[in-house]
Amino acid sequence: MSVFDDLAGQEAAISVLTRAATAARTGGTGMTHSWLLTGPPGSGRSNAAKAFAAALECTGETVGCGECQGCRTVMSDSHPDVEVLSTEATTISVASVRELVSRAQAMPTVGAWRVMIIKEADRMVERTTNVLLKAIEEPPPRTVWILCTPSPRDVLTTIRSRCRGLNLVIPAAEKVAELLVRRDGVDPETALVAARAAQSHVGAARALARDPKVGERRKENLRAVHGIRSTGAAVLAASDLIDRAKAQAEEQGEDRGEREAKELRHTLGLGPDEPIPPKLKSQFKALETEQKKRETRQLRDATDRSLIDLLAFYRDVLTVQLEAGTDLVNPDFESEIRDIAGSVSAEKTISIMDEISLARERIGANVAPQLAVEAMMVATRR
Repeated sequence: MSVFDDLAGQEAAISVLTRAATAARTGGTGMTHSWLLTGPPGSGRSNAAKAFAAALECTGETVGCGECQGCRTVMSDSHPDVEVLSTEATTISVASVRELVSRAQAMPTVGAWRVMIIKEADRMVERTTNVLLKAIEEPPPRTVWILCTPSPRDVLTTIRSRCRGLNLVIPAAEKVAELLVRRDGVDPETALVAARAAQSHVGAARALARDPKVGERRKENLRAVHGIRSTGAAVLAASDLIDRAKAQAEEQGEDRGEREAKELRHTLGLGPDEPIPPKLKSQFKALETEQKKRETRQLRDATDRSLIDLLAFYRDVLTVQLEAGTDLVNPDFESEIRDIAGSVSAEKTISIMDEISLARERIGANVAPQLAVEAMMVATRR
């Protein structure tokens, strides 16, 4: 067993991280104090960061053994010297980065290194990144920074130039399927279908393989675009897609808001039905604000996942039109794919794919998802 076992198809990256962790233990070359892990969504950037942290804290005979106390506590998110900054909002706040930088100055308490992981470094605005710059450039001797982001271009050049870059690749669907079978006990055939439909996104493939609701939402979205032949149908399809994305987002945060409010009441010494004193109302207001930010992000993420499914669907259409001979991402929709491929031109298909990509960009730029998806759906009319 190794801490790197769950990194499907990332052999080259695992080799680099293992050599670095070995050098950190022995004093050899190959280790640096600031890392930038990049790779497409679902490639396992955050898992790679955690595995690398475990390898740095490992006390076993083999680096990253997965069995020692250091490895087990890091992998269970309970190691006192490994800190992870993530956000469920659309951006990472300056205050949270400033606090992390402050804690990074402390020496490790039980492990060999103090490891600071920022999961979504691309969610830092420029003023937030500037707070981090000095800490990345001159970290304390026993501190390691690991930033995760889809692309090196997602962070400022000043940050990028001070980090050692390591890019993770899109794993083969077969590798992802093997991981689902081994780790999650998924049926091999189901695992492979899910891995292909998710385009090797490990998290999405796991959800498709294990949650029937996720699979049904994908099928409903693909059936909807196949049937669009008028503007009215396009608007209805857009509304239905957003409703399904909202349902998915609500399921992810189900009961969480109420639980957080109860926990805050308990922390402040308030009974379940006790009125909130005026001096404490600001704390509940802050909680509500954070919850709204989280809901906004969850809806955007769910909508984006749906648009990625549609993009893969039209990629399959184009594959058939060009007689490329490659495997379909959505073989369970082959008849619908061939129907569309025979009724529109390849130029039209490319135009639709461009519209889907534009909708994703618009939603990322804070355009209302409903409007962005409606404009995209209208472009899919046959």
